[in-house]
Amino acid sequence: MTLFARTLAAAMLCLAAAAQTAATQTPATPATAPRRNVILFVADGLRRGSVTPDVMPTLYRIRTEGVDLRNSHSVYPTVTTANASAIATGHGLGDTGDFGNVIYPGALLAEPGVPAATGSIAPFLENDDVLATLNGFFHGNYIGETTLLTAAHAAGLNVASVGKLGPTSIQQITAVQRDQFGQMAVPDTIIVDDSTGYPGGIPLPTDLSVQLLHSDLPTQAPLRTNGFAATSQWSNSFAGDAATPGTRAANVTQIQWFADVTTQLILPDFAAADKPFVLLFWSRDPDGSQHDEGDSLQKLTPGINGETSTRGLRNADHALAQILAWLDRNPAIKANTDILVTSDHGFATNSRRELNAAGDLVSTPSAALTYDYGKEKPEPLHTLPQGFLAIDLALLTQQHLFDPAVRATTGDSVYAEVQLSGETSHFPTSGSALLGSKITHLDGSDARLLVENNGGSDYIYVPSKDPAIVRETIDVLSQLDYIEGIFADDTFCPTPTACPGALPFSAVGLKGATALPTPAIAVSFKTFYLTPGDLQSGILIADTNLQEGQGNHGALSRSQTWNNMAAIGPDFKKGFVDTDPVGNIDITPTVAHILGLTITPHGTITGRIMTEALTGTPAPAAPAPAKTLVSAPAANGRRTILHYQQQGTTKYFDQACLVTTGTTCPQ
Repeated sequence: MTLFARTLAAAMLCLAAAAQTAATQTPATPATAPRRNVILFVADGLRRGSVTPDVMPTLYRIRTEGVDLRNSHSVYPTVTTANASAIATGHGLGDTGDFGNVIYPGALLAEPGVPAATGSIAPFLENDDVLATLNGFFHGNYIGETTLLTAAHAAGLNVASVGKLGPTSIQQITAVQRDQFGQMAVPDTIIVDDSTGYPGGIPLPTDLSVQLLHSDLPTQAPLRTNGFAATSQWSNSFAGDAATPGTRAANVTQIQWFADVTTQLILPDFAAADKPFVLLFWSRDPDGSQHDEGDSLQKLTPGINGETSTRGLRNADHALAQILAWLDRNPAIKANTDILVTSDHGFATNSRRELNAAGDLVSTPSAALTYDYGKEKPEPLHTLPQGFLAIDLALLTQQHLFDPAVRATTGDSVYAEVQLSGETSHFPTSGSALLGSKITHLDGSDARLLVENNGGSDYIYVPSKDPAIVRETIDVLSQLDYIEGIFADDTFCPTPTACPGALPFSAVGLKGATALPTPAIAVSFKTFYLTPGDLQSGILIADTNLQEGQGNHGALSRSQTWNNMAAIGPDFKKGFVDTDPVGNIDITPTVAHILGLTITPHGTITGRIMTEALTGTPAPAAPAPAKTLVSAPAANGRRTILHYQQQGTTKYFDQACLVTTGTTCPQ
């Protein structure tokens, strides 16, 4: 029995007696008079198990009084911008091309009028400048699909997206453009994020900008420092180092400003306009507080279950409570407003050394080297450095390693080589790297491999598209003890048994209609549990510069795919537990149905309408049994196993593992 099945077993027994026989469920008729309002609240990095009545009473109330979307899922990889694209469009990553927070765009991504030396072939997408530049490369919309908010705006609804830099803009991605002078264009809708009020930020519409100027609120989004020095433990963005604990504070000041702008300016304007609206609010907490927490320096406990993470949970709940309090003061609007809450992904505590709860250490070459940490405090011996996957691939295939963030000043290559020998070795600046004999093209197209770092998962691109390189790389990956899943582009591995050790991208929604370069390989890093069956005790080996004991995500593990989802409002059932599989990919289809919107798709990896959660529909039958897909064995006998669920044509991914025996992932 899988971990997920065990976790839900008690609930299934309680519901079995009331379960109806399978029936065709007809979606409720979309509301037309009056047209609904919708509020989407995203608590970044919120684990389902963290929602308790004492710590998060507002979110817990929605879960118990509305619909508890209990069998919920992130898309894989479980990182922010990837899930932001799924939330925005209702499409999987193979269609949106937003494969991770860091991708390879297939070109040197450089802003207009900026020296080429500042460009990147490994851009971090939580940045408005990067998103605008990426749009410029891909016909004004790198995602290639129409977002829910864009469709609502085109249909005459008022829309706004507020919150964390990057995912907030993705909700209205076609509004993130540069004008003829290379400056960020003024959109005809509202985007408020970390960059609001700063040079290079997305400008506010004139009327909102004037209101903000004449309000008591700052005209610039506050930093995450909470007003303290950048190196203070009360600065939410302070991550510490190998010998210094990170933050002890939630992201209070910034999120409070977002909530104030929303409830003092945006929602009152929407009410005065007497038009239906869609509002998305993306809270950076608890994600930021869990990443940088200072409660567990170089220890796996309490990890992300300490006091700082709890402060982040309370902070997110407070922001939602403030928005709901505004609705309480406006009962006519509240009566016509549906509220959906979700999180982009779950979370786990970082391991930089241990492979399991017994404390066995990673044994790959990258963990055995001694590194030059520069001005940073040195990590303990046997600590995996940032970029460990790229380092191990370089050492095991005898390739040179290059840093895409550092230009070479001597030699034939345009990027600086990373030294992996001598008394102390180095590691790539951001974890992303190029492998080959030399790199002479700025776009990295002559590299043998490009590795893009995404925390709990990494992507590997093969610019030559040589099937032999792909297969050789998969064989090496199967030997690494910190990997729990290998997936490869269907171009090279069209069936589950075509590439020994790996499953095809189509099995996890990564092969679709995107115009962006598709990676050749994706790897998910290992997750284990300090307490068997307790997802809150999850430990993740992550490609990161954060410390052992801080937090991360990105892997195909139930601790990270099980996000938190619930809904309440006139179109949703009351006090209802939905045991059907649902996910972030289902939000846009469901809300579009409620609003009566038609969104023409480009790709085919789509979510579904959560009909069973809507009023006027039958209760779901007992969920279909979980499914399993198994690869052919690699030369060493290891096989990738994928556990997933399916509702109609939509797949929901629970977890993966790389094992030598059995067809079930160990817990």
